[in-house]
Amino acid sequence: MIVRKATALVLCLQLSSSIESVAAVPSIQTQSGLVKGRLATGTSDVAEYLGIPYAQPPVGELRWVPPQSYNGSDTIDGTGFGYTCPAQITLVTNETIAEEYHFTEQADDILVSLLGQPGVEYSEDCLTLNVWTKNPSSSAKKPVLFWIYGGGFNTGTTNNTGYSGRHIVEKEDVVMVSVNYRLNIFGFPGAPNARNNLGLLDQRLAVEWVRDNIEAFGGDPSRITIFGQSAGGSSVDYYSYAWTADPIVAGFIAESGTVYAPDSQSDASTAAKAWYNVSSTLGCGDASSDPDSVLSCMRSKDWQTIQSGIPTGSGIEGVTGSFGPTIDETVVFSDYIARSAAGNFIQRPLMIGNNQNEAGLFKPILELEGVTYPEALWDYLEFILYTCPIKYRSEASVSESVPTWRYRYFGNFPNLKLTTIPDSGAWHGSEIPLILDTDMDIQHLVPRTDAENQIADYLRGAWVAFVTDPENGLTTYGLPQYKPLSNTLLRLGYNNQTGPQAVNPIEYDVGCDITTTVSEILAKISSLL
Repeated sequence: MIVRKATALVLCLQLSSSIESVAAVPSIQTQSGLVKGRLATGTSDVAEYLGIPYAQPPVGELRWVPPQSYNGSDTIDGTGFGYTCPAQITLVTNETIAEEYHFTEQADDILVSLLGQPGVEYSEDCLTLNVWTKNPSSSAKKPVLFWIYGGGFNTGTTNNTGYSGRHIVEKEDVVMVSVNYRLNIFGFPGAPNARNNLGLLDQRLAVEWVRDNIEAFGGDPSRITIFGQSAGGSSVDYYSYAWTADPIVAGFIAESGTVYAPDSQSDASTAAKAWYNVSSTLGCGDASSDPDSVLSCMRSKDWQTIQSGIPTGSGIEGVTGSFGPTIDETVVFSDYIARSAAGNFIQRPLMIGNNQNEAGLFKPILELEGVTYPEALWDYLEFILYTCPIKYRSEASVSESVPTWRYRYFGNFPNLKLTTIPDSGAWHGSEIPLILDTDMDIQHLVPRTDAENQIADYLRGAWVAFVTDPENGLTTYGLPQYKPLSNTLLRLGYNNQTGPQAVNPIEYDVGCDITTTVSEILAKISSLL
């Protein structure tokens, strides 16, 4: 009985402490309304405010138009994520193939967590953002990390365990924000009589919301750095060219994504073809029909029906999808080389890079579909899609004397390994769980190594140093600014060691040619198949 009483007392004290912690999370007044938050799970002092609407629901007549700012006076329950934007999930499971391909025991957990979007609810009413912070009422305002997820502009969500900001905010003196934006045909419709690149416009409106509201969460609106990976990295770069008149942000971190990647932007006719492919499938007309009637018919359909009309591809096409950024000469341009040469981009500090084995993610995804490519093709794709475009983009900033850091990530650790034969290595996106400290959340079967702990701290420290002081933070951290002809390419996690391990970029860049055309690339790919 004494033991039971003692246990009951401990439980009571724990419950009381928990209640006090929840009560200590203040509600925050924003333009969207009074936001009620909660203590982030597994932390002692991180407050999270989830599912905050920054735009009106893009439904009805607001479907396929630019986002409209949300202003409200009601109390917002920010204790749970908002809806996920309609997305194409292309992850296929095939146990027999998985066994033959030497998948690791944790690969399924990692792939499902990062790509499968388990447990989310979908709705077009999805334009929300999330904030993680500590001591929001503190007079000392913190730098802000603004996260943009990847997914080929066809899938993705902030409601992803691997993208939570709770750990990095607990360990570092920063505020983190993540944003949902419209995807595939809903964000990049291609309709000739509708505004395009809506997903990129969503991101911009969210940045404006952060500028106007983040101080109430303890953030410094003058120190917002947008960072993203894959399509998120490309989004960062699109932003850097689109909003020169009013940058808002203080710096850019683009991970494995840039506007220079070949065939990244569709022209209007290609985008319209994808649009009419869906509209004709749904009985709404084709390119020979009145475009306004087609648009009206498409608006009359529910999103599930529209989603079902999007063709699913296999192989590389299945990864990239049918819809994405389209040249409109307003947000997405046809002349990035000329714009770079003229310095016509936001000249603020840039950190940009790619991973040593980007294909280490794509190979197993396609293998699960029964699709394989020769190793020579994978090597070429990595070179032409990641190494060379990032070389060009970093040099564009250097040519204008913009503080620039270029990295190549090599970390290869047991708990994030996807396959053993071939070794998945530093696969596409494998740096994110270390920077955000979420690797033990997306899988729990394999522990961290000591080297991984050190590199995780080092990587996270570098990202935080940049956002804290984009101009000088990385120099103070010991990372040299990028100079194309000297030993300044940062090999992060090289041989699973901390430190910059800087080398001359020529070690990886030989053969890059900015004049290579898409048709030449396709011919090369065809010759390697």
